[in-house]
Parts: sequence; structure tokens; C-alpha cells
Amino acid sequence: MSSTTTLQKAGDPTGNPGDGQPSDGLKAGLKNRHLSMIAIGGVIGAGLFVGSGGGIAKAGPAILVSYALVGAMVVFVMRMLGEMAAASPNSGSFSAYADRALGRWAGFSIGWLYWFFWVVVLAVEATAGAVILEGWVPAVPQWAWALIVMAVLTVTNLGSVASYGEFEFWFAGIKVVAIGAFVVIGMLAVFGVLPGSDNPGAGFAHLTDTGGFMPNGWGSILTGVLMVVFSFMGSEIVTLAAGESEDPRRAVTKATNSVIWRIGIFYLGSIFIVLTLLPWNDQSIVDKGSYVAALDSIGIAHAGQIMNVIVLTAVLSCLNSGLYTASRMAFSLGERGDAPKAFAKVNKKGVPTAAILGSVVFGFVAVYFNYAFKDTVFSFLLNSSGAIALFVWLVICLTQLRMRKILVREAPEKLTVKMWLFPYLTWATAAMITFVLGYMVYDKDNRQVVLLSLLVAAVVLAIGVVRDMRRKAAARV
Repeated sequence: MSSTTTLQKAGDPTGNPGDGQPSDGLKAGLKNRHLSMIAIGGVIGAGLFVGSGGGIAKAGPAILVSYALVGAMVVFVMRMLGEMAAASPNSGSFSAYADRALGRWAGFSIGWLYWFFWVVVLAVEATAGAVILEGWVPAVPQWAWALIVMAVLTVTNLGSVASYGEFEFWFAGIKVVAIGAFVVIGMLAVFGVLPGSDNPGAGFAHLTDTGGFMPNGWGSILTGVLMVVFSFMGSEIVTLAAGESEDPRRAVTKATNSVIWRIGIFYLGSIFIVLTLLPWNDQSIVDKGSYVAALDSIGIAHAGQIMNVIVLTAVLSCLNSGLYTASRMAFSLGERGDAPKAFAKVNKKGVPTAAILGSVVFGFVAVYFNYAFKDTVFSFLLNSSGAIALFVWLVICLTQLRMRKILVREAPEKLTVKMWLFPYLTWATAAMITFVLGYMVYDKDNRQVVLLSLLVAAVVLAIGVVRDMRRKAAARV
């Protein structure tokens, strides 16, 4: 049977066993509580804490619509991915599914692009964490802090998948508790019932009292979409991690079903609180950051340092998950013959050591480029990986269109999670993602990012197509 038109059988490197347990040497070391928190924390990145102020300044209260649009897009993409992952849990996730549904060239291309995205993120997040740590301990230079946090989390990932899960459980837990507390305390302050608060309690007046709900017009919503879309990257990590869990199908189903309220509370809920506590054009939102400005308006002492701790936690969480995700994608590519064979080997603990070290080495190199060639080499790496998140989501849409037909034909009993309004909502989501990419080309501030990302994607795609053609030619001989 061809891997592009049929489901893989048990024992095949790109398939999964019937009992839902890893068949590829990985150990089922993640507990259900780990997967639950990875699913919740995966949508809360450092970008939410440090990047939302810019979006508010551009779009005003209408940024809520931008978050809602991107949030809906992510919900739909996760539903599609959940459908495929529940039917066939796999450490390669969407790359492995693209491999089966669209062709080896597709799995190769999107797998390597995703790996590239995360190893660049490692450098970005390590530097962000180093900035905070240097502020606390200036005797240690920033570059040293970046290497230290990278090294610590590398050791964590090399230990066992359970070590990764435990660290992520607590990292994500801190983020969840912090945002939950922010929403509750903020809502009390909005209505002027928070004891000792300096906020006058304006209710929802700030949503419209400074130029209306859309002070900068309809176009600002699209600008806001471009500014917030990348803060959602990471929600798909749970489908990679599910392959190393005790009950992958249950974990994926639960994560997929809960993505709506997670985005609703953590993104829309917290940004809504910021916008009701302060006028959208308050300069402190840009100068201090939206969350710090909101906490200051309530009268919370040391708001800046509190938020630094939370942001550092988010950064470490992103680093931890980024290294895990990159290594598992490299492992899956190695299994399928699209990466060095060493990447597909695991140690006695079921950890793909070579895949982890290979990913972190590139991360260390990227950190070096960030300090030595920030405006040249690192700028290229950053810009050329910027739109890959959208490419991944688009490939998930196209893959699910084909995988649904394969599942219905060969294993309908595995369709325990289904995409809503198939295929219409899948096509609509793909169209929305394509529109966002097109608008990025139109927008001068994002044009370079999407064009460089397309350039890198074209190179990787060309390599994937050539490899696929050679593989088919060899098979005919």
C-alpha cells in the first residue's frame, strides 16, 4: 500500500500501534496531568505577556476582535489536528500525517521547516530570559545567562520524557495561576470592589470612551491579526507529546475539546481586563507592557518584578517545549529516512539523545549569531522563520482534507474526534490563513518576513521534491 493513500499498519515507522502506545522506541513517560498542563500552557507564550501592548496601541479595543479571529483559526486548526492525532498518535504529528496524505515531499518539507522554526525560537527565548536574569544578577553577562538556561533545559530533556513533562507541568501551572489570578483580581477592580485598589472602577466604559471601540478603523483589526497571530504558536505541541503519553487518544481528545475555553480565558479574558482597566491609548501600556500597566493601575506593589518572574517562567516553558518539540520532530524525520539515522535512535530511557543534541547545537549557534551577527545572520534566521507557523497551519488544513477520506475508507472507527462542518470549515480556515499570508505581503512591516519565509520554504520544498523523485526512481529499478 502507498503511504500517500493509505493508513500505515502497526509497526511501520510512520504509523502507530493499535493500543496507542509508542512503537518507535519512545517511552510512554508523560502522565495525563502532564498532558493536560502541556495542553493548557501550550497556548500561553511569552508573546502574550510582552507583545500585547503593541497590538492594543495599533487597534485599540478592537484588538479583541483580532484575538478572536486568530483564536477561532487556531481552534479550527487544532480540531483538524486533533481528528488526525486521535486516530493515529505519532511523535511526528502533522509532518507524519502530511507524509501519508500528501506525499513524502510534504512531510519532509513541513517537518524540517517546523524544526527550523523551533531552534530559532530557542535562541530568541534564551536571550529574552537572559535579559531578565542579567537585570537580577548583573555580575553574570547576558550571553552567559543565555547559555546557562539552554544548558539546564538540555539536561532536563536528556534525562527522560517524564523530566520534560514535570518541568512543563510546573512552568505551565505558574502561567495558568498567574493569568487566572489576573483575570479575577482585574474583574474586581473593573467594578471598583477590589479592597485597597487605586483603580476608580470604570466598568466597561474604557472600551468605548476614547475614540470608540474601533478608534483606528476596520483596517486596524487586520493589523492586529498580524501582530497577535504568532503568540498562538505552540498549541499543537500537545499532539506531538501525546505519542509519549499513557493514553494518547484520550489526551488528544481532551486537549482538542478544551482549546476553546483555554483561548477564551487566557487570551480574550486577560486582554479584555487590560482594556477595561485602562484607556487603550494610555502610554504606560506601551512603555511598561499591558499587564504591568494594568497591575500598576490597580495598585499592586512591585508589579514590574512580579511580571518579570511570570515572563521568565513563560520563557523557560517555551524553551523547554521548544527543545522537546524540535527533538521529537527530528526524531520522526530520522525514522522516516528524512534526517540522519542517528536522530531516530533512543537510549535506555527512550530519549532520542542525538535528536536533542542536534537541535540544541543549532540553538547554541543561533544564540551566538544573536550576539555576534544580530543585524545580519540572526536577523535573516528570525525573519525567514517568522511565517512558518502559518505554513504549518495551512498544511494541517490540506492534510486533514485528504486524511479524512483515508480514515473513512479504512478505519472509520478511529474517527473519535471530527472536524466540524467538514469540508466547508476546513476550506474556510485554509482560505483565512492564505488571506493572512497575502495581507502580510501587502503590509510593508511584515513583507520581508513572509517573503524570506517563503524563500526558505521553497528551498526546503525543492529538496523534498527532488528526494521524493529519486526515491521513486530507485524503487522502479
